[in-house]
Amino acid sequence: MASIEIFFCYAREDEDLRKGLEKQLRALKRQGLIDFWHDREIAPGLEWESEIDKHLNTAQVILLLISPDFMDSDYCYSVEMKRAMQRHELGDARVIPIILRPVYWQGAPFGKLQALPADAKPVKSWGDLDEAFFNIAEGIRIVVEELKAFTLLHTLEGHSEAIWSLAFSPDGQTLVSGSNDRTIKIWNVPTGILLRTLTGNMSNVWSIALSPDGQTLISGSKESSIKVWNYLTGELLRSLDGHTGGVQSIVLSADGQTLVSASEDKTIKVWNPHTGDMLRTVAENDSTLWSIALSADGQTLVSGNEDKTIKVWNPHTGELLRTIIGHSAPVLSVALSPDGQTLASGSGDFTIKIWNLRTGELLRKLTDAGHTIWSITFNSSGQLLASGARDETVRIWNVQTGKRFRNLREHSFGVLSVAFSPDGQTLVSGSEDGRVKIWGKP
Repeated sequence: MASIEIFFCYAREDEDLRKGLEKQLRALKRQGLIDFWHDREIAPGLEWESEIDKHLNTAQVILLLISPDFMDSDYCYSVEMKRAMQRHELGDARVIPIILRPVYWQGAPFGKLQALPADAKPVKSWGDLDEAFFNIAEGIRIVVEELKAFTLLHTLEGHSEAIWSLAFSPDGQTLVSGSNDRTIKIWNVPTGILLRTLTGNMSNVWSIALSPDGQTLISGSKESSIKVWNYLTGELLRSLDGHTGGVQSIVLSADGQTLVSASEDKTIKVWNPHTGDMLRTVAENDSTLWSIALSADGQTLVSGNEDKTIKVWNPHTGELLRTIIGHSAPVLSVALSPDGQTLASGSGDFTIKIWNLRTGELLRKLTDAGHTIWSITFNSSGQLLASGARDETVRIWNVQTGKRFRNLREHSFGVLSVAFSPDGQTLVSGSEDGRVKIWGKP
């Protein structure tokens, strides 16, 4: 995405005001941040309605230039605005109402959106139109910067089958991917170059984790053993045996001293990753475990289960602290916010739910999450949540509001794994076709 396309939706009576806004946006266009389009761009001989539809359906930002004439226009209000709001609700575009002239608009479908200029003061009510348009341009610049934060930077090709797990190195410069093709690959994130391939696995790689010091890589696979590697050389150091089924999920403690694994054999086990000793079995369930997450302080362990429940454990004693019920299908992915206060769960019921970890209270439900939710992850601030779904889409959510922030639709197959870099500035996603995509600010 070289530049953000902006679509002007306006009434012809407001053309002079549209031109005034364009002048203020020209600097952003010259910087390569934006490009804009309106119906005056339609070349002679082209079908105007199809041209409008094409740009309305592809623009990342849609400006509704609100005035009495806009509200009176059946085409602006009932056709263009209706389609714009549909795309906004789906997370495919950002709609920004621009209040040009005084009119009652608060009860309209876009009335719930933050409008420009500041305080939704109509442009014509400002003493200086240039000042009003500058205020609008600054607001649009902020939105454009947000949208460009997750531009597709690289598509990594090298795996031949589905990618179930992704992990960043502590410095965010390298990425590890685990695949059903029985390999682990290590990539340079800034360049997208493949650095090395680890081939010592005997089966599909389902889960991977990196130590906080960046020295050790651990993988879990369809076979029951866990493998510990020297991350820098690719040397296989040891295998941890104890599970009797495939290892679905693994997680390392923040200090790198404890490894926790969840398996198809319906158990959670705790290990010393340096010696390979199994320290304890935390849980023996009646249901397959799909995903686990460990709080940053290492005091709380969460599991997502085939029986549609979420269970919260004390990893040191194995005590079951609580069972959270709320999904209507298996819980395939769980994640904890960096502060350990918030739990997110993704399910085969097509929903993501946000919970208070301490009380088990449901805080909000994220709907329109697509299809089966295979993977979820918080960014480093805990303010954003990314999800990967079977409908080929990566979605980014505002955790506090539950609103969808972005849809990323560059995958051609289901998205099985997502991960944020340690600084939260880069997002990666892996899909069923073996491709990894790196998203970030260019």
